[in-house]
Amino acid sequence: MNVLFVYSQDQTYSKQKPLEFPEYIQLGISYISAVLTQHGHRTRLVVLSPHHKKHGLRLLEQRVCEFPPQLICYTAVSTQYEFIAELAGSIAERHPGIYQLIGGPHASVNPEDVIAGPFDALCVGEGEFPTLELVACLETGAAPSGIANLWIKGERGVEKNSTRPFLKNINDLPHPDREMWMDWIRPFRKLRFSVLLGRGCPFECTYCSNHVLKRLAEGSYVRFRSPDRILIEVQDLAERYPDVEEMYLEIETIGLDREWILELCKKLQEFNDSRPNPIAFGTNIRVTPNCDFEKSFAAMAMANFKFINIGLESGSERVRREILQRRYSNEDVLRTVAQAKANGLRVQIYNLIGIPGETIADFNMTVWVNRACCPDGHQTSIFYPYPGTRLYSLCKSRGLLDSGFRKNDIERCNAVLELPEFPRSEIEKQYIWFDYSVFKGILPSYRIIPRVVRAKMRGYPRLMSFIRRMIRNGAVMSFEKFIGDKCRRTA
Repeated sequence: MNVLFVYSQDQTYSKQKPLEFPEYIQLGISYISAVLTQHGHRTRLVVLSPHHKKHGLRLLEQRVCEFPPQLICYTAVSTQYEFIAELAGSIAERHPGIYQLIGGPHASVNPEDVIAGPFDALCVGEGEFPTLELVACLETGAAPSGIANLWIKGERGVEKNSTRPFLKNINDLPHPDREMWMDWIRPFRKLRFSVLLGRGCPFECTYCSNHVLKRLAEGSYVRFRSPDRILIEVQDLAERYPDVEEMYLEIETIGLDREWILELCKKLQEFNDSRPNPIAFGTNIRVTPNCDFEKSFAAMAMANFKFINIGLESGSERVRREILQRRYSNEDVLRTVAQAKANGLRVQIYNLIGIPGETIADFNMTVWVNRACCPDGHQTSIFYPYPGTRLYSLCKSRGLLDSGFRKNDIERCNAVLELPEFPRSEIEKQYIWFDYSVFKGILPSYRIIPRVVRAKMRGYPRLMSFIRRMIRNGAVMSFEKFIGDKCRRTA
């Protein structure tokens, strides 16, 4: 059977090549595609953006004609859902014989709202084997029914099937299908892939959907792949793409099981020792109360880990404890950063601005902790209330979604809430000038100002896409380099 996958995102490199780097491959649908192709089915992909709607509709129609699918599978986060629903509505009108399935986090935590859309079925939770069973059913020409994890529209309404237990052994899954993405990635010289280490998160941060997802089914939600299986995939990628330089080891936090980390690092170290050009690695780690990652970081350094991402979110311990449900001290954060740097690891800090209940004084603590950490980089985002999360419910109960809510599909780059404690205009100002606030007096101005300009421009994805294309094509100097040169000469 022909199965077409549809994926959408905000920031794109170009209409024709939306993805700038291979690491941006979405692994969820890649695993589903791998399972389907393992069973003899044919899969294709379309990558679109809501900022190019007309182009997206034409491209989807073109792909449907070139590769007639019997099933189209969509995935969407909350900010992409309306665009995805619009695409599905167009397909339902023009090609009523094509079955349409939607999955992903937004559909899983908001099934009642999503099933009312133009889709024939909805997947709640993990989708590999529900999709495979749906394809097998459609092949016979029978009306789908009784498939665990699927809500299915029928003549008598919506059939809400129960969920199956979480996959017990994720080692049994085939390697994700990366090939279907290659036509959608710009020509690249530096290769960096993402490799999944495990699924699920044990924590229940209020801005995240994990606390809902973990209750959708029975069984263990947090699962790790074995170091042996991870190594096999790393080796396979290195053989298929000899120019690969770096791999991002994707997981909510690598720090839950020290023995597992040490075993994984030992295998990756042995792998790199056998190569003339070792591959660099990076990953996420979650700070916990009184944590000590010294042994883990030392092992990671020996395995050629080059960086880690640490989620600070807010520098205010009150905000973390009372609003975000993240219980660790600033001392825990500073100690973890110091241990990482002592082992030669670069550190990137994740920050969140504009959290309901956050004051400007709380935000100033975020600046202070970042200055104290002096990270090698940061990923700072403006809070967005994702439906189904606890913070979404808090925003709703406070009336923030009824008045003062500015719907915006430019995810995490513009403020959407008018908070009494932290006005929207101030949130956006602090977001744009965050690098200046953190690195003033630490870095020279010619390195800070270009970052400020980039933060300002993130809210204009079409302009950013145009500039990136011009830079890659060599038509213009990098605007960061241009502004940096100007600032350096002025200084």
